[in-house]
Amino acid sequence: MSDLPVILLLSGSLRAGSSNESVLRTAQEVAPASVRTVRYDGLAALPHFNPDDDTEPLPAAVAELRAAIAGASALLVCTPEYAGTLPGSFKNLLDWTVGGAEICDKPTAWVNAAAPGRGEGAEATLRTVLGYTGAAIVDKACRRIPVDRRMTGADGVITDPEAREQLRELLGVLAG
Repeated sequence: MSDLPVILLLSGSLRAGSSNESVLRTAQEVAPASVRTVRYDGLAALPHFNPDDDTEPLPAAVAELRAAIAGASALLVCTPEYAGTLPGSFKNLLDWTVGGAEICDKPTAWVNAAAPGRGEGAEATLRTVLGYTGAAIVDKACRRIPVDRRMTGADGVITDPEAREQLRELLGVLAG
């Protein structure tokens, strides 16, 4: 199992039970046997980005984030949109990656779980910021999979067969 490519799952939401968390929980459940998924859960612990602190030794939470990214073969992001862009906490996470080389050339994709007509601002900002990090955006793996509460079970996992298949497929594409 340790030889399998690792896809690091990054949620842009701090809210328990968010549709973004449901997407990533489901991705873990439906991942092809040829990949291993790992959910990053340190978003809330990251300090506010300060360039003066982006030096060795890094704050422990930042060092853990960068190590998780460095250890991954690819990244899958699922983030909400707040006020037309990325949530501040997730932008903070991305700011901490700009000074390191961990994301550079790393295959990266996202799922937009917002209702139709929403989420485009977050996608656009994500594409811009990931460009600054040098991430290798895998457009074929970037998807819009609108998720509403009726699609998830009590465990927070998506039950909709089409959404589950889309997630399985995009993970395979992202793992390349």
